[in-house]
Amino acid sequence: MKSNMDDELSLDKIDDYNDKEPKEKRNTVKLVVIFCLVVGGVFAYLQSSNNNYEDYVGTADAPGITSTKK
Repeated sequence: MKSNMDDELSLDKIDDYNDKEPKEKRNTVKLVVIFCLVVGGVFAYLQSSNNNYEDYVGTADAPGITSTKK
């Protein structure tokens, strides 16, 4: 009679477990992470550079508040 324990999945049977992943896969993951960080940095820079405006609520007759982002 064959035991079912031999058919069970274990971490040792996974290719990427315990530093056994291929070097190509490791490099691909690093490139994807770096690419995402660069794209996020570009979006953050563009968002911060586009928000350089002054919000003034009011008119000359009825002055309001200035809510300048600094």
